[in-house]
Formats: sequence, C-alpha cells, structure tokens
Amino acid sequence: MITKDTFIGDILNINPETAPFFLEMGMHCLGCPAARSETVEQACEVHGVDPDELVEKINDFLAEN
Repeated sequence: MITKDTFIGDILNINPETAPFFLEMGMHCLGCPAARSETVEQACEVHGVDPDELVEKINDFLAEN
C-alpha cells in the first residue's frame, strides 16, 4: 500500500506503469535521482497536487494490476 511518505522511486520499482500518474501532475523528471528520492507528499507539494488524491489513484491502480 502506497502512502504519502512512500518514495517515488519505490513506487516506480513496484510498478513502472505508475509513471503516467506522475507525468500527469507535471513531474516530467522521473529519471532524475532527486525526483526518485522524493516522497509522494513532497512531489505533490511542489507540483500543487493533492497527495491524498494521488495516493488513492495509485493504490486503486495497483489493486487492479
């Protein structure tokens, strides 16, 4: 289960097909080591996205796949 404290790199390692969720919010630097070491909450704060909403979307996606 993904939380706001989960590192983006860990999410991408679990399932690389989650990348579009981050690209959608304007996070286009997923290959950058700094981006992969941010938590969901940190990335959402920078990009003006609700972290709870993103976590829910990713968890729903992971539950289906």
